[in-house]
Amino acid sequence: MTTSNASDAREEAAAKRRRAAAQRVRDARDRLTSTSGTRPVFDYELMRMFAQNRLSASFVVFLLVATVGFLSSLWTGAASAGVWTVSVLLIHAVMVTKCRQFLATPPFEVNIKAWRIRFVILDLFFGLAWMFNLVQPVGVVEGTGTFMLFVMLLVVAVSSMLAFSLPIAVFAATVPVTGAVAINFALKGNLHDYILAIMAVTAQGYFLLLAHRLYSSALQTLQARAEKDMLIGELEQAKTISDEARHRAEAANISKSRFLAQMSHELRTPLNAILGFSEVMKNEIFGPHTVTAYKEYSNDIHDSGQHLLGLINEILDLSRIEAGRYELNEEAISLVNVVQDCHHLMKLRAKNRMIAIHEVFEPDLPRVWGDERAIRQIALNLLSNAVKFTPQGGEIWIKVGWTASGGQYFSVKDTGPGIPEDEVPVVLASFGQGSNAIKSAEQGAGLGLPIAKSLVDLHGGTFTLKSKLRVGTEVIIALPPERIMTALAPLSEPSPTIQPNEPPLPIVPFDRRDGTTQPASKSVA
Repeated sequence: MTTSNASDAREEAAAKRRRAAAQRVRDARDRLTSTSGTRPVFDYELMRMFAQNRLSASFVVFLLVATVGFLSSLWTGAASAGVWTVSVLLIHAVMVTKCRQFLATPPFEVNIKAWRIRFVILDLFFGLAWMFNLVQPVGVVEGTGTFMLFVMLLVVAVSSMLAFSLPIAVFAATVPVTGAVAINFALKGNLHDYILAIMAVTAQGYFLLLAHRLYSSALQTLQARAEKDMLIGELEQAKTISDEARHRAEAANISKSRFLAQMSHELRTPLNAILGFSEVMKNEIFGPHTVTAYKEYSNDIHDSGQHLLGLINEILDLSRIEAGRYELNEEAISLVNVVQDCHHLMKLRAKNRMIAIHEVFEPDLPRVWGDERAIRQIALNLLSNAVKFTPQGGEIWIKVGWTASGGQYFSVKDTGPGIPEDEVPVVLASFGQGSNAIKSAEQGAGLGLPIAKSLVDLHGGTFTLKSKLRVGTEVIIALPPERIMTALAPLSEPSPTIQPNEPPLPIVPFDRRDGTTQPASKSVA
């Protein structure tokens, strides 16, 4: 278990390193091919965000330009304000048209560098137009400084919010306006205007910082979305691979089942003949052997055939369990009786190896609902393993009793060599064998414990294996409380009630000779 966990951790760490290296290579390649230092796909998404923001706020910008143009006409004149309003609206219309054109162009046909230059130039013209309106001409009424600062802040705020995904466009649209207003205030030479100039520059820095934060947030959102899409792609690819592997495994399982079904017939037919004839020869039914060695050979042939037949049956049982075609023939059985029968079957084998088997059974255990053949096979597999792996002179304990939850259990405990903790998953796997078992006992197929565990799972029970090196092994099989056949109390039927005015029922005697009823006689002797 520890070795498998360590190998899984190493494989996971190696996979993370490979993904990180691939990510660094992609980032370096994207920086080399990008015009802004980000990934090319991010450049397009940022430009798309810029165009969408411009289109969504086009009507708001139109109202802003019209309102400022009308207010400017109060001190610059209607003609001058009208010319300025028309020129700014013309630049705005060109910007909206170009944004629509950009969004209508397929992504693979977009030249990011050319479109960035177009948008920056249009924003620069937009900022210069605002600059010409806010620079106070000679002879204008005094006291318009507050209005100029207010309009500048409004223009800088709107431009920063709309163009944050294209930082160079924010500079092009706001720096000319702020610079012109600040210089205009500074040239007046009084303290009040100096303060207004400082406020204008400070506001410009604040909105540039805010636009940078918005740009960073948008870039992080795009990166997170790209990583999410990449993970989704990896998951879909892994799902596709797993589905293909599952289909191949299902096809292989079907082929295995067909092969085993065919081979079971092909093997059992000649094997039955071998067992039958070898038993006839071993028992010398048609006469004694002239050579005594022939009898020993016949005995070896019969034992080998029995071993091969048991191995074939185990493989077939395991294949049916794995394929989900093993059906339980459930009935009410006594767990104590089944375990005792298995003990009697293994008693002679244990006696030959000078192994003592002890029984510890709780009295008056009710029956359980299960498959007697499957329970018997579980008990025989566990006892067979215990006898096989217990050294001569060892001991085996068989226990049957109640579980804490109200179910029943039986356990088999031996004084064998034990199983290392890291080899427990191995011995529970099909054809798996522990190292100590291979060294200290006769060879087996490694199917006893897997079949027993699978049969316990079919009953909804639990299979617990406890082992300690040079101490022994204990296997506990626990059946759930739902399978206990508890005694039910007899149903109590209410006695019929007789109404006060109802006549009593007639008494009809029963003739014991023929089982018929006779009418009651009128007189009693």
